[in-house]
Formats: sequence, structure tokens, C-alpha cells
Amino acid sequence: MENKYINRYRTFCKCLDNLKKSKQANPNEDFVLEGTIMNFNLTFDISWKVMKDILVKQLGILDFAIGSPRDTLQQAFTNRLIDDDKWMQMLRIRNQLAHDYDGSLATAEFSIIVNEYIPLFERFRVCAEQYYI
Repeated sequence: MENKYINRYRTFCKCLDNLKKSKQANPNEDFVLEGTIMNFNLTFDISWKVMKDILVKQLGILDFAIGSPRDTLQQAFTNRLIDDDKWMQMLRIRNQLAHDYDGSLATAEFSIIVNEYIPLFERFRVCAEQYYI
């Protein structure tokens, strides 16, 4: 696989490792909540692009809207790269967080990100690893 795609996968792994630091962090401390949301958004955005890379480059699937995270997630689910429909919930939350100007949604979603979404990212990393090693 080309370097660009390997680098994107490595970036996903680094972003996930950074996001996992939020598990031990106190969301009431300065910048923890903001850093968690920033890392969540970045990890999510890179993850669906890694899914797209696997679908197109490794599995040869081209019959979906390649620029759409929603279509990519649906294809990834159909092709068993992911195994939980909470990825659609993650997409919705990621989109809503972009307009969370007072931080109330970020506060409400912090524990969900840490307790539910990080394990989903970790399961995807295990699945994706087979395509990059």
C-alpha cells in the first residue's frame, strides 16, 4: 500500500493514543474537555478516511459516495470493518460538537466518548491493522 495510506493509518493510531489519555483525565481541569473533543473529532475524521482507504484500495469497493463519512461508515459496517451502529451516533455527535459554542454538549458527551467511543476506535484499529501489516 502506498505511503500516503500507511501514514494516514499511523496518524489514526497516534490520534487514538492521544484520545485515550482522556480516560485518566479530569474533564473539569483546564483544557481537558477541549482537548478531548479536539482529539475525538480528529480521531473520528481520520478513522473514516482509513475505512475509505481499506474499502477502495484493499477491497476494491467503489460503489459508494467516497467523500461521504455516512456512506463510508455504511460500507465499512456492511464489509465488517466496524461492527456497531454507534458509529452513526458518533458521526452525529461529531457534527453537533462543531456547533457547541458554550461547551454544554461537550460536557454531556465526555463520558460517552471515553467509555463507549474509545473502545469502538480500538476495535477498528485491531481490524484495520491486518490491512497495514
